[in-house]
Amino acid sequence: MLEFNASTVAFIVFALFSLGGALGVVTTRNLIHATLYLILSLFGAAGFFVLLSAPFLAAVQVLVYIGAIAILIVFAVMLTRSMTRLRELYNRQWLLSGIVAVALFVLLMVGVILPVWGINGSQVNKPISDTVATTVDLGKALVDQNQYVLPFEVASLLLTAAMIGAIVIARDDRE
Repeated sequence: MLEFNASTVAFIVFALFSLGGALGVVTTRNLIHATLYLILSLFGAAGFFVLLSAPFLAAVQVLVYIGAIAILIVFAVMLTRSMTRLRELYNRQWLLSGIVAVALFVLLMVGVILPVWGINGSQVNKPISDTVATTVDLGKALVDQNQYVLPFEVASLLLTAAMIGAIVIARDDRE
């Protein structure tokens, strides 16, 4: 039986935020509204991190995804007016793509549910790791010479190249 305590109610609220926002993103035709729904969905994901006792990940979710990416999308839509024109696009492969999307969703759900609940429906209890990584460990791993320094720098170069490319694409050609 489901216990209704504060954490269960918070989980239900954050699940409604995430699912409602995601549904709004894929069903609305207005790009600004879709971005606002995306912010709602990402806020729900940040709430899940809080419920999982991961406040650092929740803060990163809010600062990076909501505070930076979603606002960047809003500015990109507002600055490029040609993207906001609505027109009807017909694709003959919509039925096939819908079937593939549903099949991938079912495959993903089976891959998530079976390891947790098992085939017979009883919850599988696997031991949790004894080591707990902290934000200090994450910081050390990112700048340690032997671990993730190269991928970290490559990601920064790719983000810089993407920003330069976005500026070149959004630039007015009349100047």
